[in-house]
Amino acid sequence: MLKDCGPNKDDSLAITTANRLLSEKSPYLLQHAHNPVNWYPWGEEAFLAAAKEDRPIFLSIGYSTCHWCHVMAHESFEDPEVAALMNRAFICIKVDREERPDIDQIYMGFAQAMTGRGGWPLTIIMTPDKKPFFAATYIPKSGSRGQAGMMEIIPKVQELWEKNRDHLLDSADKIIDFIRGQIEPPAGADAPNLDETALDRGYEALSSIYDTQNGGFGTAPKFPSPHNLFFLLRYWKRTGEGHALQMVEETLQAMRQGGIYDHVGFGFHRYSTDAQWLVPHFEKMLYDQALMAIAYIETFQATGKEEYGRTAGEILDYVLRDMTAPQGGFLSAEDADSEGEEGKFYLWTAKELKESLDSEDFRLMIRLFDVHESGNFEKERNILRLRSSLEDAASVLKISLPDLIDRMERLRTRLFQAREKREHPLKDDKILTDWNGLMISALARASQALSALFEAKAAEYERAAIKAADFILKEMTSADGRLLHRYRNGAGISASLDDYAFLIWGLLDLYETVFDARYLKKALELNDAMMEHFWDRDRDQDQGGLFFSPDDGEDLLLRKKEYYDGAIPSGNSIAMHNLLRLMHLSGRTELEEMAWKLASGAPRTSGFGQSMLLSSLDYAIGPTSEVALLGSREDGTIAEMLRAMRSRFLPNKSTVLVDGKEIREIVPFTRNLPHDQETVSAYVCTDHVCSLPAKSPQKLMLLLEGNSRKTHGDSFIGMKT
Repeated sequence: MLKDCGPNKDDSLAITTANRLLSEKSPYLLQHAHNPVNWYPWGEEAFLAAAKEDRPIFLSIGYSTCHWCHVMAHESFEDPEVAALMNRAFICIKVDREERPDIDQIYMGFAQAMTGRGGWPLTIIMTPDKKPFFAATYIPKSGSRGQAGMMEIIPKVQELWEKNRDHLLDSADKIIDFIRGQIEPPAGADAPNLDETALDRGYEALSSIYDTQNGGFGTAPKFPSPHNLFFLLRYWKRTGEGHALQMVEETLQAMRQGGIYDHVGFGFHRYSTDAQWLVPHFEKMLYDQALMAIAYIETFQATGKEEYGRTAGEILDYVLRDMTAPQGGFLSAEDADSEGEEGKFYLWTAKELKESLDSEDFRLMIRLFDVHESGNFEKERNILRLRSSLEDAASVLKISLPDLIDRMERLRTRLFQAREKREHPLKDDKILTDWNGLMISALARASQALSALFEAKAAEYERAAIKAADFILKEMTSADGRLLHRYRNGAGISASLDDYAFLIWGLLDLYETVFDARYLKKALELNDAMMEHFWDRDRDQDQGGLFFSPDDGEDLLLRKKEYYDGAIPSGNSIAMHNLLRLMHLSGRTELEEMAWKLASGAPRTSGFGQSMLLSSLDYAIGPTSEVALLGSREDGTIAEMLRAMRSRFLPNKSTVLVDGKEIREIVPFTRNLPHDQETVSAYVCTDHVCSLPAKSPQKLMLLLEGNSRKTHGDSFIGMKT
């Protein structure tokens, strides 16, 4: 039963039955379905009610695994006294930011402009026509130490709405004008330099904020930001700058050893509250697992050090064990809280560890991990973190590294079994297209690069990537071929730019793993749909870029283009990379033109916040290579060539397997490549010119490494593609 909060109702009564959120699918909205606040979901009903009843809107945006969202809910939204004030003063709307990133993006921008900060829960008070005039993040029930609480803010806003509304409306209009000025640069604005100097600036910017003591960038709080590492690896590959690779390795090692990593069940927590990577916010997000796995995979390829490959495998083992739906998609997140307390699932007292392990393993635990009787965290509890690298530990303990790894795995298994008896954190089981695209990419790359470490797992990663991609293409695609954003008890919500860009990225990596032409064909089709519905067609010829929401999407207050990376890379940056890869494969030169226009529309920057765009620019500048393998995937020589390529870090390379008519139709440059049916051949093509055929893995790698150093030699025969 829904309780109306019209003006003739007694708003002081707590709502003991469900509110309008009960019929929603979002786990976050359902968490609030029995609040005494009379929540509406975002939609026409709420805005009509606000206009009819002449009330401002209280918009609360969060997500199901957000710790401070839970705190504000318990303190205020579950409190009858606060709820009565909210129901009397506002029409109240709840939004799941993961379901509606378009809404969250707009109002987070307002919050940052108005307050200089952002985060979740995001609290916005706005007019019935969606114009914000107040923004905050977490607000306590009652004020203290100079911070106003809900009990003080609500009556004050209600008074201003009734007695000084013109001031609020004028403030809202000024904020909107300011934001529009930021997202719509004046015509003729200088474009950033799109050459290697931009890459140099990006490297210098990251170097200037690198934490030489702890790894990572900036100070607390510290986020993983793996896209910074993607760029640094490419900069190292291009220039040979050793410090770029050093920053990557030190950061990955520090995070793997730190408390931000789950040493018992694997996977990364969302971020570290301190500079030392010790105390995390304990929620686990799917996108972090995908992007961190890719960072470790690429560093494994760049260095050949098994520790990075093992860590990537552990991350993916966690996802396949705990975050995979039976139908094949990947779940969104795991909560920070269990039993009403943040991190309780992951913390250990020394007594609990001793009870879970035999005496030998407990002694090893003390030697390896930062465990104290008094705890290294609150209430005599310990956050597990390694004191040193396993290599150093093995040397000190005077045992071999494989022996130490085996003993560590025995210890970990016993702790995992003990921890499984605890109450688990909530799992957000919705499936999101964009985050699944990232995980498909991670699994595909792992299948390629990690087969030398664990062949059986590599095959499992391949199967999981295929199953997830097939699920999304079947269940999360509308009848007209457009993507949908969310699946939970059915698919729904129009897809954003990130859904298209990230899924295309995953499909391209999946094609280069299994060489099923339908994934490449689908990537091209989805890219065409993305360009049709998201490209900025109203800008001048020297502008461009992709809006976050489609041209036929909901009419929101603003339509934004995002170039800056946040916790995940910007959709424009990934789309640029996709356009370039698809151009090199399909021969459609207009895709490259669009990629350069997209980059030219980016705001001028010193490199901060645009590391993924710089990675795409690195690809655009080149040199790039397209490798055409003529033969069957099952052929021994082809398999050896693939293993050789996949063991190296070659980021600006695309690979096609020419094993039939279909791929020659999709990839034009393969049509004229001569093929001796009796001999396996590989062609390396650069700048639309292909090499003489390579007949062995060794010759193929010489060509590829020569291309990456811009020294093509005389092996090119002038065969135009």
